[in-house]
Amino acid sequence: MSYPYQIRSEQAYREAYQKSVEQPEAFWSSVADHFVWKKKWDKVLNWNFKEPRVEWFAGGKLNITENCIDRHLESMGDRPAIIWEPNDPNERVRVVTYNRLHKRVCQFAQVLLNNGVKKGDRVCIYMGMVPELAYAVLGCARIGAIHSVIFGGFSAQSIADRLEDAQATFIVTCDGAFRGGKDIPLKSVIDDALIGNKLVKKVIVYTRTRTPVSMLKGRDVWWEDEMEHAEQQVEKNGVVHFPAAEMDAEDPLFILYTSGSTGKPKGVVHTTAGYMVWTNYTFVNAFQYQPGDIHFCTADIGWITGHSYILYGPLSAGATCVLFEGIPTWPDAGRFWDIVEKHQVNILYTAPTAIRSLMGFGTAPIEGKNLSSLKVLGTVGEPINEEAWHWYDKHIGKGKCPIVDTWWQTETGGCMISNMAGVTPGIPSWASLPMPGIQPLLVDETGKEITEKDANGHFKGNLCIKAPWPGILRTTYGDHERCRQNYFSTYPDLYFTGDGALRDEKGNFRITGRVDDVLNVSGHRLGTAEVENAINMHAGVVESAVVGYPHDIKGQGIYAYVIVENLHDASLTKQDILQTVTRQIGPIAKPDKIQFVKGLPKTRSGKIMRRILRKIAEGETSNLGDTTTLLDPGVVDEIAAGRINN
Repeated sequence: MSYPYQIRSEQAYREAYQKSVEQPEAFWSSVADHFVWKKKWDKVLNWNFKEPRVEWFAGGKLNITENCIDRHLESMGDRPAIIWEPNDPNERVRVVTYNRLHKRVCQFAQVLLNNGVKKGDRVCIYMGMVPELAYAVLGCARIGAIHSVIFGGFSAQSIADRLEDAQATFIVTCDGAFRGGKDIPLKSVIDDALIGNKLVKKVIVYTRTRTPVSMLKGRDVWWEDEMEHAEQQVEKNGVVHFPAAEMDAEDPLFILYTSGSTGKPKGVVHTTAGYMVWTNYTFVNAFQYQPGDIHFCTADIGWITGHSYILYGPLSAGATCVLFEGIPTWPDAGRFWDIVEKHQVNILYTAPTAIRSLMGFGTAPIEGKNLSSLKVLGTVGEPINEEAWHWYDKHIGKGKCPIVDTWWQTETGGCMISNMAGVTPGIPSWASLPMPGIQPLLVDETGKEITEKDANGHFKGNLCIKAPWPGILRTTYGDHERCRQNYFSTYPDLYFTGDGALRDEKGNFRITGRVDDVLNVSGHRLGTAEVENAINMHAGVVESAVVGYPHDIKGQGIYAYVIVENLHDASLTKQDILQTVTRQIGPIAKPDKIQFVKGLPKTRSGKIMRRILRKIAEGETSNLGDTTTLLDPGVVDEIAAGRINN
């Protein structure tokens, strides 16, 4: 497969970027021409950021699975699409060719139909990292059902909230999942999430861990039985056929929940055509993918990174991807490097958290491992610090592999600002240049463009985007007003990212982190309000406030200030609070530090001054700014004196 729109030089990048800004419709039309359409579009782009309303390739008809699978079958049906590396290194590797992927996706699409799933129905997927997860996702897309994948670490309560919000009527899950030395009982978590649920009609259960599970007659069915029956329906005389549903370019493809600064997670909606074009375009350009390369993205498909750069981006490009079930440190800290050597990986895409965690083990786990197949390294999820960048470059890339530092969000669908491997320069800890089609703008608190440099010669402000790109979110499911409020109301006619950034004279960007009340813990976004709500569910808690602080491994840790009535046993209460948070959200949201306090710094109108709490958590107690406007300034000294150092 060739990519005529792949940028191969810095000059070509400049030209492509200019055209994408000056003639966006002509530019994206020429890229989209290289995909399979059932009907071409009437208009490339309609948009305004006031409502907001964005439509790409309006009137176009297609099915994303034909672009990810069917169009590759003739020329490379026997090429691996997915190489599955199991949690246990001694278990057999599974290689799924494009032909095999086609058959399994068609089968599962038939299973969905057999169980009453229709176009537009929401299907929740809660599985471990097994090939069947890919079949489930693509099977939904094949029939036009909207998939909503939930990461296997979320609690029953978090799942119940998401099921309710999406009004999901079907679930695909596993009996359990293997993750390092743990067996995670997925089906029993789903059973707990379904207590009181009146909407879900069917639960399809894949057998992975052989964990005993409860199967409800009439609701729960086994994946294996359903697939066996479907095989006879879709395969005649060795020919597999299941027609792909005709979808409108703007039909929703999936809902993915992400934390915001207020309350419950919001369901980010991505549609079919724009998302497909964007993930493919950014994949072949950022990573400079060449046919035959082995791409290893270490993310979980429960997050947007897995959606875009394990499934849709690579598969639409006819790539080969490694799908890894386990974790980087089990059975030892050399697992990633074993996988790279074993499968001759060319592109490794992982999170700074993973890199920092592996740095802690030193270079011994790397010794004796042949990493010479690597050509490109990538990072995702949060800004990478210089120390981790240099370690990654020296010990993993051996100084020969460009590192693409990709900045993007669940809402953006794919990479927004990133260098292109070996094409545009990489700068340690800088995301560098915007992708073609992306028009970043730095503004101050009032929305005025930053035109003055700071003391270091950089422009510094809140990062906004001036115009739409094909992968932009269209709405938050069931609540368009929330989408407008969250992303388009802060600054008129701009998409506000919620991140702060620096820009140098050459137009390179460095992301400095969240400027709203959202934490970025190990690359996962968590709203402070969501964590506070979970802490406040604990019977003894009166009030809490949560902030982020620098964490050596996670990038950002969670620091919780908690008011408890009648604190008898601090250690026990801490354990209880951690348990409450785990039950409400999941273990990823557990605070790293809990400080019990008598009061919180509030303005006279009752607003918690998180700025002050953030500074205390960071250890900047000598520079807390003006506290005289607070309702009770004395509370600040008390909190600062009780700060947890370790």
